Amino acid sequence: MLAIEKSKSHKGNCTPNVLPCRINHNGAVDASRRYWNPTKTPDGKTVAYFRGRKLHGKQVMVPKGYRGAVVSTTDRILPKSTPPVGDDEVEEVEEEVDVKIMEEQSDFDHIMLWGHEALPDEVTDPYVRGIEEWIALAGQIHSISDENAESKD
Repeated sequence: MLAIEKSKSHKGNCTPNVLPCRINHNGAVDASRRYWNPTKTPDGKTVAYFRGRKLHGKQVMVPKGYRGAVVSTTDRILPKSTPPVGDDEVEEVEEEVDVKIMEEQSDFDHIMLWGHEALPDEVTDPYVRGIEEWIALAGQIHSISDENAESKD
């Protein structure tokens, strides 16, 4: 299990960029405007150049009721709580699982998806599909169906 705490060095709101390439680096980069300078064209499209390749960007909003967070792992574990036990009651104690703490470095309300020479396709893009499918799955897992509610009466 995981718990998320805001980092003391929380950087506020950011815009994650999903590039159509593999970069063997994970972390902050001191990118100058010379290497990364997304611009809006007169027709409203977002364009950037990365290593000489033209990229087209599409803004994807985080769905309503959710929020995006950039997190980093830590070695810290959430302290275990001790439940109050009555004098005469004997309770079966479940084995508690360690809850690891992740630190929220930044948050976001949208991401930028980039495609080579064209906008990313929402139907085939794995990031858009992943967001939509996971949220649909979470909705099904955490919902109460009418059949189950009626059978309990």
